Amino acid sequence: MDIFSKIAAGEIPSYKCAENEEFYAFLDINPLVKGHTLCIPRREVDYIFDMEDDEIARFQVFAKKVAIAIKAAFPCIKVGEAVLGLEVPHAHIHLVPMQSENDLNFRNEKKSFSAEEMQATAAAIFSEFQKL
Repeated sequence: MDIFSKIAAGEIPSYKCAENEEFYAFLDINPLVKGHTLCIPRREVDYIFDMEDDEIARFQVFAKKVAIAIKAAFPCIKVGEAVLGLEVPHAHIHLVPMQSENDLNFRNEKKSFSAEEMQATAAAIFSEFQKL
């Protein structure tokens, strides 16, 4: 079981932002900006394009709902989406609230927030997600 599967299963703590039976969203622990969230399938699959068409469609719809929740919780111009996937062998989508395109630059220095701030951020996104 990889690290993201352990997070989705609750074996490793995370700052949960959203979930359903198939997918899980949680705050990135090395965020580019406040609200930077990862969406993952609960099923272990390394490469997003190895997912079946119907599964990847549901994954994108889930990510869209999380992005709507992020934008409601943290007003921004747009929520950027990035699929990189080299650092962890589990398909994942980065959702990043953006005030400028530079906010989605992975070469930027990562931010650091207290556990209390991370919990409050996740709770705000989770609350907005539940309204959808």
